[in-house]
Amino acid sequence: MGYWGYFVVGRSEQPLAELEALSGATGLTLHQTADDGWQVWEYPNAPDDPAKGDVGNMNDLAEETGAPALFGYVMDSDCVVVEAAAPESGAWTTCLDRDAMAGYLGGNEDGLAVDDFFLEPHDAVGRAVAWAAESGRPVPEEPLLDVLTADADPSAEMLFFRFLDRLGVVPM
Repeated sequence: MGYWGYFVVGRSEQPLAELEALSGATGLTLHQTADDGWQVWEYPNAPDDPAKGDVGNMNDLAEETGAPALFGYVMDSDCVVVEAAAPESGAWTTCLDRDAMAGYLGGNEDGLAVDDFFLEPHDAVGRAVAWAAESGRPVPEEPLLDVLTADADPSAEMLFFRFLDRLGVVPM
């Protein structure tokens, strides 16, 4: 069984775990810090573990910090739900490893597919570039598109951190 849980990414002078926006996520642990106050926190949270609370809302986190924020929910090390928000450019959602995500959605009773839930890679690239620009980091589109269309090899966690690298947030 692979990893299930969140990575919470934001920029703040104080630890993200101390912010009101994440107050329901007891047990956040600092995973990594980077330049300009960027922080990555980890919150393991398997779908069959009702003892864990919700991680919070990335819109609230972006509002509270005044900076872009991003959540990555890793599903069994197979794929990642990416939710992002920024004070000016707004919120958007996409996923990493669309084929693996399709497997998780395969039993959807409404017949909805990956594209019904998540921005397609080309659309997500535009939103990601705007998100990065709002954080003060101009980034090229092509490396982001490469990540958004890649398989999670060797793991979804590695793909997520490659995405953060391409956003200019946390270098690999």
